[in-house]
Amino acid sequence: MGAFDTKAWTSHYAPWTDPNPDTGTDTLVSLFNQAVTMQPKSTATWFMGKTLTYDQLNEQVGRAAATLTELGVRPGDRVAVALPNCPQHVVAVTAILRLGATVVEHNPLYTAAELEPQFNDHGARIAIVFDRVADTFTSISKSTPLETVVAVNMLEEVPLRLRAALSLPVPPVTKVRAELTAPAPGTLAWRDFLRQRSRCVHFPRITQETTAFILYTSGTSGKPKGAPLTHGNIVAVLKAGLEWLENWGAVREKVLGVLPMFHIYGLALNYALPLTIGAQMVLVPAPKPKLYQAAIAKTQPTVLPGVPTLYDKIIEWAVATNADLSSIHTSISGASTLPAATIERWEDATGGRLIEGYGLTETAPILAGNPLDGTRRPGYVGLPFPNTEIRIADPDDPSRTMPDGEAGELLVRGPQVFSGYLNSPEANQRAFHNGWFRTGDMAVMDPDGWIRLVARIKEMIITGGFNVYPDEVEGVMRNHPDIEDIAVVGRPRADGSEDVVACITLIDGSALDPDGLKAFARERLTRYKVPRDFYHFDQLARDQTGKIRRREVRETLLELLTQP
Repeated sequence: MGAFDTKAWTSHYAPWTDPNPDTGTDTLVSLFNQAVTMQPKSTATWFMGKTLTYDQLNEQVGRAAATLTELGVRPGDRVAVALPNCPQHVVAVTAILRLGATVVEHNPLYTAAELEPQFNDHGARIAIVFDRVADTFTSISKSTPLETVVAVNMLEEVPLRLRAALSLPVPPVTKVRAELTAPAPGTLAWRDFLRQRSRCVHFPRITQETTAFILYTSGTSGKPKGAPLTHGNIVAVLKAGLEWLENWGAVREKVLGVLPMFHIYGLALNYALPLTIGAQMVLVPAPKPKLYQAAIAKTQPTVLPGVPTLYDKIIEWAVATNADLSSIHTSISGASTLPAATIERWEDATGGRLIEGYGLTETAPILAGNPLDGTRRPGYVGLPFPNTEIRIADPDDPSRTMPDGEAGELLVRGPQVFSGYLNSPEANQRAFHNGWFRTGDMAVMDPDGWIRLVARIKEMIITGGFNVYPDEVEGVMRNHPDIEDIAVVGRPRADGSEDVVACITLIDGSALDPDGLKAFARERLTRYKVPRDFYHFDQLARDQTGKIRRREVRETLLELLTQP
């Protein structure tokens, strides 16, 4: 029997972790209501220096719910939200959920061409959006079900002193103000949206089966699909996460929200996790150094969800300025491989723990993580979360479990796994096998249950009849002193196979040395895994969470190679 059969991973859990916690009957709405009841005067949000208590937040949620009701929102309806991290985002989401409706999160930077098919897919009639991009949403109202656009001016939730300073007619100030707000003709202003006070609103019974969010993801293919997540999906992750965290709530918890809430990673950890104990959400509207540096200095957060590049940048700033990071006891990294050097530097600077985890939009999002008791393994995404089963299967025959130590497709089942994509029966047929969700990721499970990712199936490179996993090659080459960042991709051959090549950015002052890089690789990798060529890039394409877009890097490379 292998690690999957014996559930070997449970023996490596931290002593305080229950492998099978009860997920109960809580919803995101009940958690919010409990926080309001138990801690009405505690700070719920911090935003650029202004705070709202849970009582104040609840008052705004009530007004928003009343107006949404007047606009015809009923249980099961969908309301789109496209906002940076800000108090209005929290209010909008909570009000929609309280009505038994579904929040459809969108990246506020998307174009009309990207948004139009998504709105026609989910059918939302109302969108609550950042006023700077409101015209993008109004432009699709004639070609989609969208009827009402509510425009949010983030400056309305900053301190009065800062708001006054940003009103000065000075070129540097006007530039900053233009980044935070813009006129939004043909929309309903958020301040008017919140004027409803007296209407009695009926709040329906909400269960864990109620759909809370729809988030769009490319999944294992390039076309975005809506992934509905229930309250139960997200609560299951929260319950498992609380088992993972030692003494959660022993101090006044403050979660630094740099990750965008229009991604499930930021939504689950920046919004949902604080609700479990009425913690503070420290909201950062964009991942800009000045913004998160100020938030760290002024609030002294205790938890920082992030990505490797964010941790590296914060460490550099802290070292340069002698900034105090000692309040941060727990940091959770995702989206891309976490280098061991980053872990060491971060834990030296904070005195806390930095662990790597793994998940997907379809799994709300966390599936696996490194324990917090010091038994983590750098380079591994860790162990399956409580209540979560993971097995490594033959991609060509998912019913066959691969032997321990051999690569295969990572399959998962558990209460956090969604039930299927919106309006996509064919995609769902491909995505599930006998109740197991096929992640599209290639991984290895060791005999003791630890999991290491090797590649997306579609990113796996086949060269000379051998399979090459980009993560493995990238992990080796990141140790080269000249390489700052790397994406390993396949360069097509005439015979239909591919060459392994590397697209890299270099440390300042370094020069591209292909022969030296190849020699370095040959000492550490089987010959067929060694990149045939190295291409210098000024920067590599990344998504909002910091994850390298290998597909986009590859497309850029092929365009460059075909230019005359």
